[in-house]
Amino acid sequence: MPPREKGAPDQIRPKQLGDYLEVMSKAVFQSGMSWDVVEAKWPTTREAFHDFDMNEIAKMGEPDVERLTKDTRVIRNRRKLEAILYNAGTLLTLEKEHGTFRKYLRSFDDYYALEKDLRKRFKFLGETGIFFFLYVCREPVPDYHEWQERRQKK
Repeated sequence: MPPREKGAPDQIRPKQLGDYLEVMSKAVFQSGMSWDVVEAKWPTTREAFHDFDMNEIAKMGEPDVERLTKDTRVIRNRRKLEAILYNAGTLLTLEKEHGTFRKYLRSFDDYYALEKDLRKRFKFLGETGIFFFLYVCREPVPDYHEWQERRQKK
């Protein structure tokens, strides 16, 4: 999957819900931005979001978003910052409903049905962000070139 010039992103094996949120958040921030900008600000973004500790993120709210919109160490797009908190809540809900978030992901037999559901449930995740998210989290994705071809036919 070569979504950027530097080649395919490194894959991880998520061990906790915060790992999924971190990868998803990177996809959110990347939307419409240079990978280099996102990568450069990622260490301080991780810090701003408590290393994606779900218990800490659950405590965050509008005052935190307001503070982060003024913090030059992070990408200061209010809608994206709000999306991270919203998406964290959605991850927690899905984990509660399915036992684990991975079980939710694996409850779909078809990649495109999962993509459609993720787009509906989460904010700032489009086709490319979802492909990146699932690929990095080692979830089944179609062949990159076939996926690109299908997208272009739409």
